[in-house]
Amino acid sequence: MVESRSVGPGTRIWAFTHILPGAVIGADCNLCDHTFIENDVRIGDRVTLKGCTQVWDGITLEDDVFVGPSVTFAPHGRTLVKRGASIGANATIVAGLMIGEKAMVGAGAVVTRDVPPAAIVAGNPARIIGYEGAGYGAADRLFAPASGAPTEGGVSATRVKGVTLHRLPEVKDLRGNLSFGEVAKEVPFEIKRYFLVYGVPSEDIRGEHAHRALHQFLVCLHGLCHVVADDGANRQEFVLDNPATGLHLAPMVWGIQYKYSGDAVLLVLASDRYNPDSYIREYSEFLRLVKA
Repeated sequence: MVESRSVGPGTRIWAFTHILPGAVIGADCNLCDHTFIENDVRIGDRVTLKGCTQVWDGITLEDDVFVGPSVTFAPHGRTLVKRGASIGANATIVAGLMIGEKAMVGAGAVVTRDVPPAAIVAGNPARIIGYEGAGYGAADRLFAPASGAPTEGGVSATRVKGVTLHRLPEVKDLRGNLSFGEVAKEVPFEIKRYFLVYGVPSEDIRGEHAHRALHQFLVCLHGLCHVVADDGANRQEFVLDNPATGLHLAPMVWGIQYKYSGDAVLLVLASDRYNPDSYIREYSEFLRLVKA
């Protein structure tokens, strides 16, 4: 029963589907059996809704979204699923959330918080387990035992533009271990500020921004944390778990830190003083600036 007149060309609507008059459906969508779409719903182009899914008032699905079978969107809230996101079968999305661009929600997940762009979430409640395209499997992490990272000092290139992995000089003897670095040598910029990140609950995420002109150098002094770097075309995940390893993030690199161990202490060296105007906090704006 299709009561809406706002259905784009090429959209396929299958049996036992009910679309109320106010709904707006884009082109080349695929709405499968036993779906229900209320009035105040906006669905973009090339969206797939698998069977037995209800889309309530206030929900927007942008272009190229995939929604698996029997997904539950909680009603009574403004929920936004951004371009290219994917939601697995039987997942539950609490009302009023945003699922970021190209994010992936695992089957059966219960999403109670916003999902960042490109994040992969699973579980109840859903937690981030990786990032799409970042190489989140152990064999793909650059800082792994079998990686190409230098062992005696030096710099390794990564597949992300503006990101390098540095092996810092290290001295070990019976009195303890010493690691060090010098400005313009191991640290490739003048340091004007530092800050420490510690006491982070393991499920929380830090970063999720880029800088217009700021360089950063990250060293995990204790424990471990995961860092995802993204240049707008390539994304890679790194595990920092050694105080003799540093990661350089150049300007215009989107950075995320997550999966902190309970004892993690992350040192960040910066090339300039704090300036809120230097931050790019929306991933869509970051992509637009990179392309420009």
